[in-house]
Amino acid sequence: MTEPMRAVVLLSGGLDSTTVLALAAAEGRETYALSFRYGQRHEVELASAARQAARFGARAHEVVDLAHLGRLVAAGTSLLRASSEAVPKDSTAGDGEIPSTYVPARNTLFLAYALGWAEVLGAGEIWVGVNAVDYSGYPDCRPQFLQAFERLAAEATRAGVEGKPLHVRAPLISWSKGQIVQAGLDAGVDYADTVSCYDPVVADDRPRACGRCDSCRLRRDGFAAAGVPDPTRYV
Repeated sequence: MTEPMRAVVLLSGGLDSTTVLALAAAEGRETYALSFRYGQRHEVELASAARQAARFGARAHEVVDLAHLGRLVAAGTSLLRASSEAVPKDSTAGDGEIPSTYVPARNTLFLAYALGWAEVLGAGEIWVGVNAVDYSGYPDCRPQFLQAFERLAAEATRAGVEGKPLHVRAPLISWSKGQIVQAGLDAGVDYADTVSCYDPVVADDRPRACGRCDSCRLRRDGFAAAGVPDPTRYV
């Protein structure tokens, strides 16, 4: 009997990453979920990530503490608690403008940790939830970035040198938010138990979303496009 392919899944606990975990499980992958604590304002997302990892049968769920990243880049992003900037609300930023919620080198570091764990596990894939809605603003959500990282992995690892290169899977890369929501529902995702808001109000591990940040706006539009009720709890 053929063993299932192992895959490391970057899991924040948000809409996109949870959908990716569900899709990987649906394709029969043996999943290993990887999350990060880096001083983000929405750290409550990690409680959701833990529940989603259990729901979709991840063999392990690791949370890496990158507090030093938060200290180093706090002045460069509004997404961290230590930042003096507020998360922008009701944004009217133009297409292609890099938003203040971009965290310098975040996805590069996340993928690097995932790559190390994947090689130890003998995993053939890393799954990540970047998609077309984001990559006009976030440089590390672009297809070119993922392709470059995959080339790096082929050159920088024993697996790559021995002819077994690791692949970066980004199944949502060209999908609209509506398509993502529909695919997740078909795969059994409970979106009520996901956290997308950049600036949630936290009274417990099930926060209320602000409803006004870019992430909330895109999420709400996704449910509307899919023609399904939005299960998000808003302030």
